[in-house]
Amino acid sequence: MPDTEKLSAAQRSRVRRLSMARELAPDEEGGELNIVPFLDIITNVLMFVLATITVTFTTMLDTQPPRSGGPSVRPPGKPTLSLNIIVIDKGFIVSAFGQRIGEGCQGPGSGVAVGMKTTDGLQDYDYAALNACAKRLKNQVPEAADETSATITANAAIPYQSIIGTCDAIRKADDGQVLFPEITFGVPK
Repeated sequence: MPDTEKLSAAQRSRVRRLSMARELAPDEEGGELNIVPFLDIITNVLMFVLATITVTFTTMLDTQPPRSGGPSVRPPGKPTLSLNIIVIDKGFIVSAFGQRIGEGCQGPGSGVAVGMKTTDGLQDYDYAALNACAKRLKNQVPEAADETSATITANAAIPYQSIIGTCDAIRKADDGQVLFPEITFGVPK
């Protein structure tokens, strides 16, 4: 049997100390992942995103889908206005009483009833003229005075703001008279 050296008491004590489990210091690597720095970064990014988001306010418009009987069903023989407005890039095509309204909104005709206006060299929709046209048409037939619905149709190329301006223009006259607050959107063919 080979000769084995015996350990001294100090050596045995040192071996015991080194072989015992001990707690790791915070700077030593351990078995757990430290996610606190990661959470700090995520919190800072989240606060930055929340601080820089622009708030968008939306407006709700009460509308109804097109009905098969037209915007309003009246008893036969009673005159109906049946106001239809088509928003195009050159102005507004208006039809009422089952026929198209001519230029200037004076009577039957064809083409654009209310054209564009030019302000400071820029063309824009003439909402004031559309409002006056809607008021004139509503006041032409006293039997249709209680009619409050109109249909607005526009192509996909028409800006959303122009459609909203059209809705606002036909809802109420400048003098407070209620014109057409019930808007129905038509589908272009």
